[in-house]
Order: sequence, then C-alpha cells, then structure tokens
Amino acid sequence: MNAVSHTPAGGPKPNPRTLAVDCGGGGIKSCLLDAGGFQLGNAIRTPLRYPLPPEDLLGIVSSHAEQLGSFDRITMGIPGMIRHGVVVYTPHYIRKAGPHTRILPELADAWDHLDIEGRLTTSFGVPALVLNDAEVAAAGVVSGQGSELVITLGTGLGNALIDEGQLSPHLEISHAPLRWGLTYDDYIGEAERIRLGDSAWSRRVLKAVDTLWPVFRWDRLYLGGGNSARIRPAIREQFPENVTFIPNAAGMNGGVRAWALAGRAAE
Repeated sequence: MNAVSHTPAGGPKPNPRTLAVDCGGGGIKSCLLDAGGFQLGNAIRTPLRYPLPPEDLLGIVSSHAEQLGSFDRITMGIPGMIRHGVVVYTPHYIRKAGPHTRILPELADAWDHLDIEGRLTTSFGVPALVLNDAEVAAAGVVSGQGSELVITLGTGLGNALIDEGQLSPHLEISHAPLRWGLTYDDYIGEAERIRLGDSAWSRRVLKAVDTLWPVFRWDRLYLGGGNSARIRPAIREQFPENVTFIPNAAGMNGGVRAWALAGRAAE
C-alpha cells in the first residue's frame, strides 16, 4: 500500500486537516475535514466486496487518501469493540459475504486484536485515532454536558456513552439479548427493517429504546445512523422530549471533535 503525501510529523499542527473514514457494513466513506470539523470538498464512498481482510479495507483507505489530498491526521470509525485503537471484535468484516453470513475462521483470526490504529499511523506517517463508529458520530453531536447516549441505526445498532464530554468505556449493546432470544441487532437491524417494513420496524425501535432507559437514564439520547430517518413520523412523536434525531453525516463530521472526546486533542 502506497502512502499518500501528507504533512510530515513534527508536533501538533495549529489547524490540522483530518482524513475522516466511516466504515460501515456496506461501504467505506471518507472525506477531509478542516480544523473546525467542516467538510472540504466531496466525500468518497466505496461499496464493500466480501470477504474483507484487513489489507482490503486499508487499501480502500489508501485509495481514498490519494484522491482527497494531504492531511495531518486520520480518524476512523469502525463497527465493533475497539479498545485503544485495537480491534477486539468486529461483527461484519469477519464474514464470508457480509452481515449475517457465515464467519470465516481465517478472517476472524486476521481481525482479532488487530492494531489498526498502529497500521494507519505506519502506513500514512501521521497520528491516527480509531474508535467505534458510533463514538465518532457521537463526537459530532454531543453537547458535553451530562450523560449523553448516542445510538446509530444502520446494518445493526451502534452506541456510544459520553459523560461530561468524555468517552465512557465502550459497551456493545447490539449483542445484548432483548426478547425471544434475539439481540438488539437481530431485533432492529437492517435485515428486520426490510422484512417488517418501516412502520412495524419503527415501533420496534421505540420498544428497544424503552428497554434501555432503565439501564442508562440518560440526560439526552441521540438517534442517528442511516436508518434513523426511516422512523415513521407518528412514532417519532412518541419518543420522550430528551430524545434528539441526528443526521447520518455525524459519522464523518465528528472526526475532529473525536480527538478531544478521546482525550487526545493535542495530537
């Protein structure tokens, strides 16, 4: 993989340009952000082809970087359990043909505890920050006051908990059991939305949110992700007043503020 030209390392930059990469189950989106988090030019999206070893994903990022131009750091949001830039578990990329298909043992091994943050830093020669994709989205919308929970609805359910402007340890709510032996991903993921239709699926989302309230008792809940726009207006009106709907673009626009949320604003 050839590294794109970038600003050489040598200390924090006063107005860094950030390459923001949003990794989904169906595609990889990238854009450049200025120091204020505003997008510079158009984003690039590449649909995923499965199976997807780590080298393929990194190759897509390299291709995007070459097209977008120079940058001083990278922010990547990736689904699954990410700790300190290491992939503890990712649910989609270890499968033969994408979400809900058979797990390939060799792919599971390739992704298991992969230091993807380190790989990005080595490949591009700039600091990198890799978080769960919902955590990057959270950075683009939270106020930094009180307990704020962000839930993203897409291929599955993503989540991030922010306490007074700082990331809390990540929990994979998506894999928790909900009802009928189903997880949250099973109950309100994209496959069920397609099967049920938007109206019935919207009612399920409302029920799922109701089950999470006793666990988190948030000051503010943000609902985002590509499928949040599909929640029917009549169901939206039934959500409590402390629930805010956010645009899907937050997944990329949070690429700047994510550094502060993660306590790495000086890099």
